[in-house]
Amino acid sequence: MAAKQKNQKAIEKVMGDFRLFAKNFIKITDNNGANVPFVLNPEQEHFMKEMEKYNIILKGRQIGFTTFSLAYMLYLALTNPDTNYLMMTHHNKVTQSLLRRLNKMYDMLPHKKYPNLFPKKKINNRDEIYFDNHSRIQVATAGGTDSISGNTFQLIHFSEMAKYPTDEQSEIIATAIPALAKNRDSKIIIESTAYGENEYADMFRKAWRGKESVWKAHFYSWLAKAYSKQFKHSFDEAEEWFKVHNQGSRMRKQHLEHDEKVLKEEHKATYRQLMFRRHYIETNSIEKFKREFPTTPEEAFNTTNVGVFDTNKIVERMQHVIDPIETNEIYDELPDVLKPYINKSLYIYRLPKPSVRCYGGVDTASGTGGSNDNSTISIFNAEGQQMASFYANDVPVYKFAEVVNSLGRFFNYAYLCIERNSYGLPLIERVRKEYGYLNLLKQKTFDKKGHRKLQLGFQTTNVTKPIIINDFVEHFDLNMIVIECVETLEEMKIYQDNNGKLGNKRGEDRHDDLVISVAMSIQAMKHAKYYVEI
Repeated sequence: MAAKQKNQKAIEKVMGDFRLFAKNFIKITDNNGANVPFVLNPEQEHFMKEMEKYNIILKGRQIGFTTFSLAYMLYLALTNPDTNYLMMTHHNKVTQSLLRRLNKMYDMLPHKKYPNLFPKKKINNRDEIYFDNHSRIQVATAGGTDSISGNTFQLIHFSEMAKYPTDEQSEIIATAIPALAKNRDSKIIIESTAYGENEYADMFRKAWRGKESVWKAHFYSWLAKAYSKQFKHSFDEAEEWFKVHNQGSRMRKQHLEHDEKVLKEEHKATYRQLMFRRHYIETNSIEKFKREFPTTPEEAFNTTNVGVFDTNKIVERMQHVIDPIETNEIYDELPDVLKPYINKSLYIYRLPKPSVRCYGGVDTASGTGGSNDNSTISIFNAEGQQMASFYANDVPVYKFAEVVNSLGRFFNYAYLCIERNSYGLPLIERVRKEYGYLNLLKQKTFDKKGHRKLQLGFQTTNVTKPIIINDFVEHFDLNMIVIECVETLEEMKIYQDNNGKLGNKRGEDRHDDLVISVAMSIQAMKHAKYYVEI
C-alpha cells in the first residue's frame, strides 16, 4: 500500500511539471533515428523561464522550438480539460508533418503502463486531435484566418512566420490576439528564422529595441548550446574537412580570418563552431549562413545587399550605439515645446557643449499620421557625432516648425539645412518669419537670365539627390559621422538604388525620412557656415 501511494505521488509530481512530463513520458526522434526521452536543451529551458504572454523568437535553424511547443501543447491539452491549442505553419506539407509528430508523441506515451492516466483521442483527422477531456490541438497552414476566427486558444504558436504570405502576416496576428483565452496563463509564440523584410521582421525589431511593443523578443544565435548536440554530425564532418585541407590539423588561432577572430574574441565562438561555419560557407554562401545561422538579430535580417549603404558596417555600428539620455536626466533642461516629445519622438544622445557648433538636417512631411511619412530632424556636432534625432508622422507642419525652432536653438542655434521640397517650403517660411530663425542654409541657384540668387533650404531633385546620398555614403564609410539613432540605421539598411531611383524598400512603415534628414545634416556640415554668434 505504501509503495502504491509513493508511486501515485511520483505520478502526480510528473503530471504537474512539464519538464518532468517531457523527460519521463515524451519520446522524440534524434538525428540517429532513435526514439529518446525529450529532455529540454539549454535554449528551450531558457525560453521556458523567460516566456511571457506575447513572445516573438528570432533564431537560427533547428534549435527545437517547434518540438518544444508540440510537446508543451500535448502536455497542456492532456492535463487541462476544455482547452484549445493551435500550431500554424507556412506550408501544408510542414503542417501535416507536425501533426504526424504530435500523433507519434501521443502514441508513444506509456499507455499500457498507465492505462487510465492519459485522455483518449476521440477525433483524429488532418486538422486536429480532439481528446475525451474535451481539449483539442489544431494545426493549420497560413493563408487565411478561418482556423483562428471564432475559436479561443490557450496557446497559439506561429511557426516560421517570416515565410507566411507577406500580405497576410499582420492580419493573422490581428485575428489571433482576440482569440487568445482571457486568462493569465494563455500565450502566443511567434518563431522564425529571418526571411527578408516583412511584418515579422518589423515586429521583431520593434520588440527587440523595446519600442512600445507588447511583444517580448527572444533571440537565439547559431552559437547556442543546442547546436553542439543537434548538429554533432555536421560539426564532425566540418572538422574532418578542415583537417584534410590543413595537413591533419584542427583549427587553431593562426588559422583564423578576421571575421572569425571577432567571433572568437567578442562572441566566444569555439574552434569547432568556427570550422562548421567555414565549411557551411564553402558549400553555400556567407549571406545564406548569416540568414540561417545569425550571430546578431541585425545580421539575421540582412539580405543580399542591393542597398546603397554597407550593410556590414551598419550592423557593426548597431553594436556600439549609445542609449538616448533618460527623460528624468534631461527633462528640466529642455524648452517646454520639446518636453512632450522626449523619448517618444525626440531622442537626445549628447548635450550641447558651450560654443561648439551643431549642424542639423530637416525633412518635412504632412503630419497626418497613419502610415504616412515622418517629419524628421537629425543633429550632429562639428565633429560629426550625432546629438539628437526626431521622427514623428502625426505632428502638423505648424507644430513641427515649433519643434525645429526649439531644437535648433537648444543645440547652440544649430545651422539647419531644411529640404524645401513639398511641405518643406511652408516650414521654412514659418521658421524664418514667425520664429526669426536666422541660422539656415541657403542654396545658390541661377535664374533664367543667369543671375545668381540664394534661396533658403535645399532643393532635392533627380540631379542633387544622388549627390547628397553619395556624400552620406562617403561620410559613413570613412567614419566622418557617428550615427546613434537605431531607427536611422534601420532605414539605411533598406535604402536602395533601383536602376537609378533612390529610396527605401517599399512597404508600410518602411521610410527613408531619417536618411534624408541625415543627408541634409551632412550638407550643412559641408557648408560649415554660421550666421549667428554662439
